[in-house]
Amino acid sequence: MLDFFTIFSKGGLVLWCFQGVRGPAATAPVNALIRSVLLQERGGSNSFTHEALTLKYKLDNQFELVFVVGFQKILTLTYVDKLIDDVHKEFRDKYRNEFQQKGTLGLLNSTFDFKDDFMRLLREAEESSKARAPTVMKTFEQSQKSQKTVKCMIETRGEKPKEKVKTKKNKGSKKEGTEAVVAAGKASAGDKQPSAAGEKEELTKDEILQKNREEFFKRHMKAGEKSRSPKPEAQKEKGKKPRVWDLGNSNAKVLDYSNSATNGSVEASPVEEFDPDIALGDRNREPGRLYDLEYDSDDEAEEEVIQSPLKSSVKKGGLGGMFGMLKGLVGSKSLTREDMDPILEKMKDHLIAKNVAAEIAVQLCESVAKKLEGKVMGTFTTVTSTVKQALQEALVQILQPQRRVDVLRDVMDAQRHHRPYVVTFCGVNGVGKSTNLAKISFWLIENGFSVLIAACDTFRAGAVEQLRTHTRRLNALHPPESHGGRTMVQLYEKGYGKDAAGIAMEAISYGRGKAGGGRCCARVASCLMLPPCPARNQGFDVVLVDTAGRMQDNAPLMTALAKLIAVNAPDLVLFVGEALVGNEAVDQLVKFNKALADHSMAQTPRLIDGIILTKFDTIDDKVGAAISMTYITSKPIVFVGTGQTYCDLRSLNAKAVVAALMKA
Repeated sequence: MLDFFTIFSKGGLVLWCFQGVRGPAATAPVNALIRSVLLQERGGSNSFTHEALTLKYKLDNQFELVFVVGFQKILTLTYVDKLIDDVHKEFRDKYRNEFQQKGTLGLLNSTFDFKDDFMRLLREAEESSKARAPTVMKTFEQSQKSQKTVKCMIETRGEKPKEKVKTKKNKGSKKEGTEAVVAAGKASAGDKQPSAAGEKEELTKDEILQKNREEFFKRHMKAGEKSRSPKPEAQKEKGKKPRVWDLGNSNAKVLDYSNSATNGSVEASPVEEFDPDIALGDRNREPGRLYDLEYDSDDEAEEEVIQSPLKSSVKKGGLGGMFGMLKGLVGSKSLTREDMDPILEKMKDHLIAKNVAAEIAVQLCESVAKKLEGKVMGTFTTVTSTVKQALQEALVQILQPQRRVDVLRDVMDAQRHHRPYVVTFCGVNGVGKSTNLAKISFWLIENGFSVLIAACDTFRAGAVEQLRTHTRRLNALHPPESHGGRTMVQLYEKGYGKDAAGIAMEAISYGRGKAGGGRCCARVASCLMLPPCPARNQGFDVVLVDTAGRMQDNAPLMTALAKLIAVNAPDLVLFVGEALVGNEAVDQLVKFNKALADHSMAQTPRLIDGIILTKFDTIDDKVGAAISMTYITSKPIVFVGTGQTYCDLRSLNAKAVVAALMKA
């Protein structure tokens, strides 16, 4: 039973609608289809699920129409695909002249009486699905086994051992032959007397083999005695000398941070003296500004992808090739799937070579094919350029998020509500979570916001010390004297082996100025005529929560991450991923989101809000991971890491990424 069937133009004008059952209108699911699929260029599949409904759609690119049917997703309706094809053909043929004469604006005053035709097509589709005979299991007489006779089976069984025996015999004879040849060669080389060769010829095969074995064992024993002889000399040198590096420090106490005063506390780290040029890189930049990602595109190289199919078509035949080229240039026909398939196949291979996940590349090409099929080409445009332009527009649309994440605006909004803005970083091992957390801290400090770093990676050795080093360097770059005596960045850490969710909760509470009963301490201090504790009353603008790296298949660690996010309810959950990965990016994001949804106790689980793409400076023009990540999650790439200094942080420029992706 269908819930609804609607036909509307791509401009949003509903031409005809059928309501099958009493219930909510089709407005909400159709709007969801438009927002999530049609506008986002995700038309690789003709099916879309919205709450309890399954929507199937078909595009008519010649007349800019969309046909949508909706039914309950628990139902298995086999006739839906046939119905939507029949309705599309019937509606198009019936009102073809009206579409061609009046155009889009003329449809405003038109009425479409299509109910009788639709009910007829619906009955025919339902009857055709019922008329199909159920599949019957084959009888024994119809199977291949029944055609084999007993004699045939006996012969095949008897032949196999014979073949095996023959091969074994052949192998044995080959081994014997080779051993005899090797033995003869060794014997002739080892014997100095010329009469020995004549004696060996008189011996039998077995005697030759026996004699060769005895000589082999004698040589082996002699070699063993020689190898044992220098053993006493090797025993003289015992132990391994430690390697001394030229720039190293021989004093181990200098490198011992286990008893540091800041371990297990939230005091500000001491100021570290170092060269700021190494940490900052470009000194001529504008402080606090997040620059866009840049890419120098080569137009000539990009044109190679466009012109290659055209050149091949010209070379195939003289006048025929030229005529075909002119025919392709003049906009006299609509695009068909056969025209686009060779070009889309090359585009798919090109995307996969640029590190786009194979599944995503196939869906992108399928979406472009559905968007262009039946569309009339413009004058003096080739099929290749049309497909390439449509693919570029689809890629730009995918990289541009539905909801822009403006961190600075959200931080200022949290300030007005007198609470810190909490950001949680998650991802797999070794992608650069702590390093990019330090870059974001530096960017926030330059914009005038104080930062509290919560060291919730209590598993990896050196994780707390790494954040402690970043905190010292950030305080050296922005000392309290430059900010009115206010420490701009602090580290909240409780060591290793602790509960990460509990540390994050304490850090957020401390960031509000309430950790350890901050208000109570202030009240007691005022009653006892004591000065209030400044650390307890100091609030922070932003709290950055660093988490341990974990693989997406590790269920216990994913449960712990879901607990941390569910308990602390951060304002922003960022997934940190490498730009080096291809298909793995899809697997990581899907399983991280699935784990957060499965292990969350809330009715509406908190999922990933944005992406940080790291190591972008190592991939040249293979930027396909950005497409894969945004396509699979529909979440924006908030930051891009492009180097090792604190200034190497960029915002994503969709056009620059697409230009790098389409470069030949």
